Amino acid sequence: MTETHRLDAQLRTQAGKGAAKRDRKAGRVPAVVYGANKQPTMITVEPGDLDRELNTPGFFTRLYDIRVDGKKAKEMAVVRDMQRDPVTDRPIHLDFLRVAPSTQVTIEVPVHFSGHEQSPGLERGGVLDVVRHEVEMLSRADSIPSHLDIDLSKFDVGDSIHISHVDLPEGSQPSIQDRDFTIATISAPRGMKKATTEEGEGEEEAEGGEET
Repeated sequence: MTETHRLDAQLRTQAGKGAAKRDRKAGRVPAVVYGANKQPTMITVEPGDLDRELNTPGFFTRLYDIRVDGKKAKEMAVVRDMQRDPVTDRPIHLDFLRVAPSTQVTIEVPVHFSGHEQSPGLERGGVLDVVRHEVEMLSRADSIPSHLDIDLSKFDVGDSIHISHVDLPEGSQPSIQDRDFTIATISAPRGMKKATTEEGEGEEEAEGGEET
């Protein structure tokens, strides 16, 4: 089951750009929790608490237990959007989607690679070309994977790594179902490509000479 992270918040009584601006001026980040056929809950969070979560990998795949004004009643939610200041790059607004454990959510899950040193392709000088740094997944809220792990120790130069090579957690599946899409490839380095090309050309010339 997905681990939940507690996030303390304060209730906002006013909506609109003016109210949000006042909240930011007071040193808090405005946010909203919506979904599950309930009225949106307007809240603010402490910048320090938000920075702590942002600096921990998996911010957008994390299940949050939002406690409003310290009450025991909680809002279970995932982050759906975050707006940043175009100048300072600081978060200025958050959207949380309210969920139940069985809620199906569409979420971008980051891809992590391991086994670099054991990969025969990388050991031979191959280059890892990542096609998808994230994979869009359909997942139960209580089964959201923090990341997808791909073991490179099995792959050589010229190999393509597809979604079928990934061990997916129970309760999760890729949103793309009609094809076995590529996540990464291990391509030959430039020197290896050149040597292979020259070798092929040499063989063709030799064959041509024999015919003459």
